[in-house]
Amino acid sequence: MKIKLVLFLSLLFFASCSSLRTRNIVYFSDLEQKPILTESVEIKRLTIKPGDLLGIEVLTPNVETNMLFNRGIIMEEGASGGGQMIRQLGNQTEGYLVDRRGTIDFPVLGTMPVNGMTTEQLRDSILLRVKEYVQDPIVKVRLQNFRFTMMGETGPRVVDVPADNEDVNLLEGLAMAGGISIYGKMENVLVIREQNGERTMARLNLNSKETLNSPYFYLQQNDIVYVEPDKAKVTGTSFIRRNWGFAAGLVSSAFVLYQLFK
Repeated sequence: MKIKLVLFLSLLFFASCSSLRTRNIVYFSDLEQKPILTESVEIKRLTIKPGDLLGIEVLTPNVETNMLFNRGIIMEEGASGGGQMIRQLGNQTEGYLVDRRGTIDFPVLGTMPVNGMTTEQLRDSILLRVKEYVQDPIVKVRLQNFRFTMMGETGPRVVDVPADNEDVNLLEGLAMAGGISIYGKMENVLVIREQNGERTMARLNLNSKETLNSPYFYLQQNDIVYVEPDKAKVTGTSFIRRNWGFAAGLVSSAFVLYQLFK
């Protein structure tokens, strides 16, 4: 009788597990098994858009000209005669906010269109115009508010990227957020992106090497990455909560059968 009971309970157990499927948790599992694989890489550079905060610094050999081109600092004649006085109008580290028109107001140069440019292109543009006023200038441009959001099986987190790093791919972003849990659906990672007044949503398969060539592999400002939980976790976490009555009945039935067969 006890053997029959064990067999019966085993059947119940395997039936309850039948909804769970085998998952591939290996990144890019379709790569060829070779010691070295070489492919050309085209990095999708970040482009400036409204709402971005830019850090721009102009360095010149002349101290006075240097101050003239850097935001918030002007030169004035001293009130008591002789010499000059430096007056700071604001916080130089605040940066330049790109307005809805895609422009910034830059000292001396005035209003500049920047929408759709890379930081390198903007640097070259400013450098060319500053050369009209001073020799041998150095211009540095950085994006100060590069961030993205991770959700789902990485844990919710807003990731702020250092200003000196503009090339963050999806794998780096996942690592910054702590990685994908064992329950994450690697074959169905959703990337939500808003750009030029449009919202696009792309599903990437991290089991496939083709993801490396996707335009969504390199993250952009304010991207949202959602890693969906696998059916295994959904079943495991919601079975008792949603079907506690069934679970209680199962235990009761097992106890009655045990009493009958013992």
